[in-house]
Amino acid sequence: MSSTSAITNLQQVLQIEKEEEKNIFLKQLTKSSISERVKQGITWFPLRLSNVEYGLGEYLIFEFERDKKQQDVSFFQIGKTVEIFSENGKDKKSLKGVIKSMLRNRVVVSTTCDEMPDWLDDDTTGLNMVYDEFSFREMEFAIKRLLDTTDKNIANLRDIVYEDKQFSFENEYNVQISTLNSIQNKAVNLCLNAKDFAIVHGPPGTGKTTTIIEFICEAIKHEKQILVCSPSNLAVDLLAEKLLFRGINVLRMGNPTRISDEILSITLDGQLMAHNSYKELKNYRKQAEDYRVLARKYKRNFGPQERNQRQLLFQESKSLLNEAREIEEFIVQQSINKAQVICATLVGASNQYLHNKKFKTLVIDEAAQALEPACWIPIHKAQRVILAGDHLQLPPTVKSKIAEAGGLGITLMEKLMQRKGISVTLETQYRMNEQIMEFPSNKVYNGVLKAHESVASSYLLNGNSLNFVWPPLEFIDTAGCGFDEFMHPETKSVNNPEEAALLLDHLAGLLLSLQKERSKFPDYSVGIISPYSQQVQVLNALIEEHPILKDFKNIRVKTIDGFQGREKDIIYLSLVRSNPQAEIGFLQDIRRMNVALTRAKYKLVVVGDSATICSHPFYEAFVDYCQNKGINKSAWEFMHLKDNH
Repeated sequence: MSSTSAITNLQQVLQIEKEEEKNIFLKQLTKSSISERVKQGITWFPLRLSNVEYGLGEYLIFEFERDKKQQDVSFFQIGKTVEIFSENGKDKKSLKGVIKSMLRNRVVVSTTCDEMPDWLDDDTTGLNMVYDEFSFREMEFAIKRLLDTTDKNIANLRDIVYEDKQFSFENEYNVQISTLNSIQNKAVNLCLNAKDFAIVHGPPGTGKTTTIIEFICEAIKHEKQILVCSPSNLAVDLLAEKLLFRGINVLRMGNPTRISDEILSITLDGQLMAHNSYKELKNYRKQAEDYRVLARKYKRNFGPQERNQRQLLFQESKSLLNEAREIEEFIVQQSINKAQVICATLVGASNQYLHNKKFKTLVIDEAAQALEPACWIPIHKAQRVILAGDHLQLPPTVKSKIAEAGGLGITLMEKLMQRKGISVTLETQYRMNEQIMEFPSNKVYNGVLKAHESVASSYLLNGNSLNFVWPPLEFIDTAGCGFDEFMHPETKSVNNPEEAALLLDHLAGLLLSLQKERSKFPDYSVGIISPYSQQVQVLNALIEEHPILKDFKNIRVKTIDGFQGREKDIIYLSLVRSNPQAEIGFLQDIRRMNVALTRAKYKLVVVGDSATICSHPFYEAFVDYCQNKGINKSAWEFMHLKDNH
């Protein structure tokens, strides 16, 4: 397929995905009553306005509180665009904002308005999720530019991807960084010598982020600026924080409500507020507002003299605002020019202040989770591209089956990984006990992973064979126990309450064993993972009532997607599926399961029904592996645990 045909196909499947996502959202929003939307988790209503304050840029921030009796199901997330609305009367009033923070029944929304609407403070106010086309618009524009480009460098990068044109490397650099192992150093040198593309393939725990940070620190010695991007705000924040720690001058682009508080000082807003001229800028804005207020005080029925005075006041206000904008523009440009590394999400790279910027190097972290069209947004600004990630972990989210089958689910990194010589795979992992690592290494990574000596034999309580503590990996088989799965009628997500209860009782047994040995409650971090959001809800509810676990503060319960890039000392995995048809749904996505199996440092416990999951060869191999190692146990062995607690 020619590059023109391939890119045209990419445009088409992106459009299909856009329409699918839009239809799903609008169907939920428009075809449902408020009460139904509340149950679905896409609306909070009614809300009480509990606090109002000014945030960065002098924009208003509203805190709302909902009734504690409302459903726990919610798809609201920090950083998401939302609509504050009022249902008072026939005229629906609304205001857009971004979620800045959330607690269970409280939400803080940052807006771009500087005057509070009078309709906000009543009992008909609610919050809707919003379909935001901005990301799709930027991706569509990037792909169109790819077809029409006259930039020789971009055309070269395009042809390497689509026309099988040969990539190229120099032999200029051969650095040896003492804190890296030999393969990590090989990856750094591959990136330094790349003229167009290079890939750092980082399986779990192999130090991908560490390697990329070292490459950036080395490359910045020879380049004025580097652009660093990732599909998620979380990954961008992590890189920015680590680079800042290394003494690099970092600028984090993006909406401050989508950025972690720890690095607000290196955002444009943060640098604006810290600048010596910010006080002067604020004074200009305050005076401009004062003049506007005075001008508005004139009545409609006034003579020529009053009309002239009003016009003069508005002109003076406009003049002061122009002065403020000039100062702001100066500070922004100064911050951008001083930065050694500019960090942004892939879509955030379209920021107006970066429109005419060009970089020798673009780094895309978590590239295996990024839709290809999103990657081309920052690539248009770069001479060469360094991709980092693991195409054998979580893929990007594609909602349309047609778009996925049409190629949208295949990432830029996956396409390039098929070429020999373009990538280095990191092989030494620094996270997991060797027994936890062995199965995913053999089944997913062709046995290349090696556990570093610092972690290979790392156990809870230094390998104490105490019950629950040993072995590092366990499979608890619920086959024959009658732990049937249930589908939630509204969310359509699957859950298994009895499996969840057994898992928590086993975890309590482990923590009590550790407490008895140490004479205090253990300080190990614990993660509980499930592929299904409804099971996460069930687990959280059971923990709140559990006689042992409700007092343990180090437990985090999330879906597999929520644990990408994270690690915990102890991980429990609830597979949920248990049915006579042996249907396993999206457990079939082995990349997701690879993530779940590689988060634990010292202890991994997998709970599931072998009679159901072994219909798939991956899980059959896992159960066989556990049986051969003698680490599989029947759930019947643990049925008495609740009585003992």
